[in-house]
Amino acid sequence: MSAIRVVLCDDHRIVTDGLRTLLEGAVGVECVGVASNGMEAIYLLEHIKVDVLLTDLDMPEMNGYELTSKVKERFPAVPVLVLSMHDEPAVVKRAMDVGADGYLVKSAGRDEVVLAIREVRMGHKHFGSGVMEAFMRSQVGGATNSELLKDLSEREIEVLGALAEGLGNKDIGERLFISPRTVDTHRTNLMRKLDTHNVAGLVRIAIKAGLVR
Repeated sequence: MSAIRVVLCDDHRIVTDGLRTLLEGAVGVECVGVASNGMEAIYLLEHIKVDVLLTDLDMPEMNGYELTSKVKERFPAVPVLVLSMHDEPAVVKRAMDVGADGYLVKSAGRDEVVLAIREVRMGHKHFGSGVMEAFMRSQVGGATNSELLKDLSEREIEVLGALAEGLGNKDIGERLFISPRTVDTHRTNLMRKLDTHNVAGLVRIAIKAGLVR
C-alpha cells in the first residue's frame, strides 16, 4: 500500500519543521508539501496529489476555517485534519461545521497525530484526546452552561466566544465571514438577551458558560 501523502499548513516554521520530522519516522505516511497559509495550501492541492491536509486555524492570508471550507468545495476527496492550540468546544465545533474531518490540539504526540491521519484517510472522523478532555471540562456544570446560552442562536454563540477572546468587530467579521455591522447587531442582541450592558458583562457570561477559559 502506498504511503499517505500529507500536506502541512501552519504559519510557524518551527511547527511545520517539527511535524515534517515527526512524520519522517512514521510508517506509511509521507509529507509531500508545506504551506504557511491557506492560499499556499490550495496551490499545492492544485498541483500535487494529496491524501490528507493537516492545518492550523490561525494563519494570515487565509485562515484554517476558510481553507477547510474551500478544500471541501474544490477537493472534496481530501480529508482535512486540524491541529490547533485551541481546544475550546466552540472553536472545535466551528471547524467541524466548515468541514474538518478531525481535530487535534498541539499537545498531541506523534502516535496520536499519525493515528488521526490514518483515520481521516479512511473516511472516519477523529477527535484527539485533548479535544475530548476539553469537552468533558465544558460539561462540568453543563446544565447551568446550557441554561445560560439556551436563547442564543449558533451564530450569536460564535460572536460571544469571539468577543470573549478580545476580538473587535472587524476581526470577528473576518473570522465568521460577516460584515462588521452584522457583528455589531449580534453584539446588541447578545446584550439584550443576556441582560448585560457592556462587553465586559458578555465576557463574564462567556467564561461562565465555558466558551473560553
